[in-house]
Amino acid sequence: MYFDGMYILIIIAFIFSLWAQFRVKGTFNKYTEVPNYSGMTGQEAARRMLDANGLYDVPIEPVRGSLTDHYDPIHRVVRLSEPVYYERSISAISVACHEVGHAIQHKVHYPMLVLRHRIFPIVNFASGIAPFLLIAGILFSAFNLLGLGIIFFSVAVAFQLITLPVEFNASNRARKIMLEQGYVTHSEAKSVGKVLNAAALTYVAAALISVLELLRYILIFTNNNRD
Repeated sequence: MYFDGMYILIIIAFIFSLWAQFRVKGTFNKYTEVPNYSGMTGQEAARRMLDANGLYDVPIEPVRGSLTDHYDPIHRVVRLSEPVYYERSISAISVACHEVGHAIQHKVHYPMLVLRHRIFPIVNFASGIAPFLLIAGILFSAFNLLGLGIIFFSVAVAFQLITLPVEFNASNRARKIMLEQGYVTHSEAKSVGKVLNAAALTYVAAALISVLELLRYILIFTNNNRD
């Protein structure tokens, strides 16, 4: 019965994840139709915010796709999807400034971002091998493999949990600077918040699913060790 409860929780979390993805796309599309008062494109807002924070050497590049925006800490580049790069909407400047928030984190050595960068190589390896160990451990009742898989999977889950404050902090930095420096008006700030909060929900949902999956594997491991 307990495992049935865990499966139900995982299914609920998965549905929440789908809803979060639907919401972020819907919110982004909604505020893509709303011009921002400043008249800046996403690229212009990002450039202005970078320069205001002394990041003159960080370029901004357009990339294909929708919601493919990201900050590349290795090459120190802000990459914006074409709709964000060229458009003058609330969505465009919100997403663009969020990515600049990550560039600012990088500059000031925001502790959680530093930690995420340092453990990334370990996470990359762990997330690749964990599924094979977990599946093999369950299929062949090889609980040493299952235990090892849980350890590796825990590293990947930790990475997702560390990502949450990184994303929320970047959004908070963006909102504060956008309002203080006149990128948006006070009346637009609420709309900016809706765009950024919708995007943050996808990270929350992914982390929730991973945590529940990890708990399920731990329960399988501990229950079999009692037998």
